[in-house]
Amino acid sequence: MKRTLLALLILAAFSFRGADEAPALRMALLKYNGGGDWYANPTSLPNLARFCNQHLGTSFDTDYAEVEVGSAELFNFAFVHMTGHGNVVFSDAEAENLRNYLIGGGFLHIDDNYGMDQYVRVAMKKAFPELAFIELPFEHEIYKQQFDFKNGLPKIHKHDDKPPQGFGLFWEGRLICFYTYECDLGDGWEDQDVHNDPEEVRLQALRMGANIVRYAFEQ
Repeated sequence: MKRTLLALLILAAFSFRGADEAPALRMALLKYNGGGDWYANPTSLPNLARFCNQHLGTSFDTDYAEVEVGSAELFNFAFVHMTGHGNVVFSDAEAENLRNYLIGGGFLHIDDNYGMDQYVRVAMKKAFPELAFIELPFEHEIYKQQFDFKNGLPKIHKHDDKPPQGFGLFWEGRLICFYTYECDLGDGWEDQDVHNDPEEVRLQALRMGANIVRYAFEQ
């Protein structure tokens, strides 16, 4: 398979870095329109980056970037995270840009922080009208990376008290978008004093986050 620029960025995430060298990559938070709070959980990505550096040997900068859906800057990031509680709207140009990014080798993790499910499904359908979210079985490799989750996603916050579900969009057999629902991983990644989650719950969230990162970068 021909390597794209994004594929090279992915390889750089796991490359050896000397003590005096700058971090190789930054995670990115997706900025979207529609009124939803895309900026929720400001401490989550720094903590996830730090955890991945410690347990996966990655070289992420803990200072994450904010990138708009329609920006060419999107292609500078191999791992993009999206979250929020409300409405999500993609313009035609934004949907096309996101589509090209994901087809070109990028990866999007969407985490429903509660209340965005009905909106994000419509927005992603605009980008990929021919695809539908498919629930991943517990046997899927994303649950069996550095850490083993035999029962799928961990339950971090109650929400509607439904079991957590992990959905995927696949392009030519490759998982390009992983959507975590009724789970709230991002809240679990935040500083402990934000939600006062037990440390074991936070650890499970971070472990699952590390699994997502590793899977996205090595598939």
